[in-house]
Amino acid sequence: MHDYDQISKKAKTARVIRNVFTYALLTLWGIIVLFPFYWMILSSIKSYGSYNAEFTPKFYTDSPTFQNYIDAFTKVSLGRYFFNTFLFTVITTALMMMVIVFAAFAFSRLQFRGKNLVFTLFLSLMMIPSELVIITNFVTITNLGLRNTFTGLILPSVTSVFYIYLLKENFEQIPDDLYKAAKVDGTSDLKYLFKVMVPICSPTIVTVVILKVIECWNAYVWPRLITDDPRYFLVSNGISEIRENGFGRENIPAMMAAVVVISIPLIILFLIFHKKIMAGVSRGGTKG
Repeated sequence: MHDYDQISKKAKTARVIRNVFTYALLTLWGIIVLFPFYWMILSSIKSYGSYNAEFTPKFYTDSPTFQNYIDAFTKVSLGRYFFNTFLFTVITTALMMMVIVFAAFAFSRLQFRGKNLVFTLFLSLMMIPSELVIITNFVTITNLGLRNTFTGLILPSVTSVFYIYLLKENFEQIPDDLYKAAKVDGTSDLKYLFKVMVPICSPTIVTVVILKVIECWNAYVWPRLITDDPRYFLVSNGISEIRENGFGRENIPAMMAAVVVISIPLIILFLIFHKKIMAGVSRGGTKG
């Protein structure tokens, strides 16, 4: 009995040490990850003069100011960039969801000749380097005369092979008996899709929507390539315009204030839906 108590105490001690070590590493990693955000916010509330007067960077400020945030909306077109990004994100996400939901349903439930071959060829598109796709899209959009238009911004982003594959895997987890029973009752494919499959797979669909919103909000290369008119700039490439023609290269605090304002919507979105994102991704990776 005495030996058992000693073994138990050693096991508990080892478990406590392991937990302390694990949480210490996680805390250190959390500090490393969050420090850039802290530095960004700290720099944004420093005045231009106090920031430049620091010969060695300070991790605090004695005289915080919010003037940089006021300047972000009054001295540059940050409001326009926000509106453009919001419009681009909403329209692109809505169109993409229509495309991938119908495509995933077709590949998971409908029977047609060559379905497996078509899907295999479809997946092979993921092997093509994105740079080649951007070049092809640029030539196509330019030939159609859609540069510096919202249509040109949106069209190349209305589908995603990966999201179709992810949603198809989720649809295939729904038992075929439900589909057969629905067909016996005379339910149309469209009604079955939106009344049965979409509600069951809602966690993954919500996850795809959130990830697409983040992708659209952070879009930089394509909008920068296809638009050179500031009226169509999104927040990501609008930052470059702000740096070059707005605050100037030296006004780092004002730039940081603009970056903070741009980052807030995504941070809030992630904090609200991070559990759904993890649930949807884990569901998409589970078969059976």
